[in-house]
Amino acid sequence: MIIVNQDKAAAEPPHDCTVCARLSEFRAVNARAHPDWFNGPVPSFGSSDAALLIVGLAPGLQGANKTGRPFTGDYAGDLLYATLGKFGFSAGRYGGHAGDGLQLRNCMITNAVRCVPPQNKPTTQESKLCGRFLTFRIAELPCLQVVLALGRIAHDSTLVALGHRKSSFKFAHGAAHEVSEDLTLFDSYHCSRYNTNTRRLTPEMFEDVFAGISRYIAARQSAAGTTGRGASQ
Repeated sequence: MIIVNQDKAAAEPPHDCTVCARLSEFRAVNARAHPDWFNGPVPSFGSSDAALLIVGLAPGLQGANKTGRPFTGDYAGDLLYATLGKFGFSAGRYGGHAGDGLQLRNCMITNAVRCVPPQNKPTTQESKLCGRFLTFRIAELPCLQVVLALGRIAHDSTLVALGHRKSSFKFAHGAAHEVSEDLTLFDSYHCSRYNTNTRRLTPEMFEDVFAGISRYIAARQSAAGTTGRGASQ
């Protein structure tokens, strides 16, 4: 586990965060148009003792930005949560809204950029500024063994958050990178509708990644002589 020495660790930005001016202004526009939406930095979702942290790119405008929970309310969430359930990383039924009662087991989901960006495209500077929250989020998960990056930008953001150069480990779907003695970074194409419609990512390909993660966590827990949850059950 990589521990970051900072005076005031903050894994979750405040709802009125103004670190990125463009994103803050975009949130304000959406808040005026849709005052009943969440319209804020979307907090991480899951268990604090998670062995698996899933990192996406950013909230979707009518997905997490609306519901206030990562990957909730859009197609990417339909595929992600169905897969998590299949591999034992969730309990309950995913209903597409934050009040559906779904719980994550041994898993947490977050985003590299916490606020919805215009055209779903954060700038390099926004990724850099928001990266502090990802650094703290990783550091505050004491049982973390695996980070799953959904897409190249999430992969690069995770490497930077861990103190690596982006060029240290190349993104590739299905790849696993040992980024420290006790932390492995897995890669997958993002589970977006575009990627699945174009067959860049199929449900079977996505499940193969989770199967590899499940085997990895189970092997780690077996070697440590522990009884795990989620994938080990």
